[in-house]
Amino acid sequence: MFSSRTLLQAASILPFLYSTASAQTACNNSPSLCDKAYNNITHLGAHDSPFLRDASTSFSTSGNQYYDTTTQLDAGVRLLSAQVHQQNSTSGSSEWHLCHSSCDLLDAGTLAAWLGTIKTWMDSNPNDVVTILLVNSDNASPSDLGSQFKSSGIDKYAYTPPFTTATSTQWPTLSSLISNNTRLITFVASLPTPSSSTDYPYLLNEFTHVFENGFEVTSPSNYSCTPDRPSGLTTATALSSGRMFLSNHFLEQDQLLGIQSPNDTYANVTNAQTGLGSLGASIAECEGVYNRAPTFVLVDFFNVGPAVASVDAVNGVANSTTGRKSVSTEALDDSTTSGVGGRRTSVVAVVVAVVVGVAFSL
Repeated sequence: MFSSRTLLQAASILPFLYSTASAQTACNNSPSLCDKAYNNITHLGAHDSPFLRDASTSFSTSGNQYYDTTTQLDAGVRLLSAQVHQQNSTSGSSEWHLCHSSCDLLDAGTLAAWLGTIKTWMDSNPNDVVTILLVNSDNASPSDLGSQFKSSGIDKYAYTPPFTTATSTQWPTLSSLISNNTRLITFVASLPTPSSSTDYPYLLNEFTHVFENGFEVTSPSNYSCTPDRPSGLTTATALSSGRMFLSNHFLEQDQLLGIQSPNDTYANVTNAQTGLGSLGASIAECEGVYNRAPTFVLVDFFNVGPAVASVDAVNGVANSTTGRKSVSTEALDDSTTSGVGGRRTSVVAVVVAVVVGVAFSL
């Protein structure tokens, strides 16, 4: 039997053990983020997350990221964006695919498969809140998209807010989302009217809850904090509306035929904390305009910079992150990938090939 002295000694260390365990609990890689509301932190986003510039795409210049979605999440990305297109399968049936502008240009596979990849990661990372932003390129209905979420199984994590209009005060804390296992927030730009579905209420019309700045920036001096979407907003009305600010912070470059592609040559500054057109400078500027940092920042080539450094700084967690996997901060090309004799596929070359193919088929 235990003596009363032993029991007292054991009881005395319980508070220490509890506080130590609590201190080690991290939400989105930091203990200090757990008690903050979802809309009161800045989430690092991978713009066009599934569209890769790596060996699998012959380093296509249409690719926006060097590393796949799982690696992005491992390294601290918590917002994943993608474009959804309707594509006919070989059997003649219609499927929902992730395609960069056109499925002839860059096809990253089905939406359901990508969602399944994210679910697998979330299964193994129960203390993380993930946001998905889908660009609804072919006007998919809530049931079209919702069926893909259901078939992938990721819908079990979906969060449905108790409000249907923009609010700056009612979003839950990360710890609340985690404890309720409703760790997936999904925005769609945009859903057909009506904008809500009783079957899939977790599919949220983006511009009901979020506003964005402009996104076709080709000069590092042209980033702006001014609202661009939804239309009709001013800086003042965007702030008073209760919407969250999503800052598009990626640089494009013009190619032939008026086509734009992600600018990789300036990415080390675009995603840096300082410099002309840097992410850190842009966050600081917009924080000055709105008296709060952007809730989301979307970047290309997230690992370069690295972009996460500016996000950690504004979240105040630069020295308290845990659980991330390191990834190279270098750009990738066919010369940096061992054993790959790949070629760099130009977006212009692909478009020309498509145009020529169409011409010969007429």
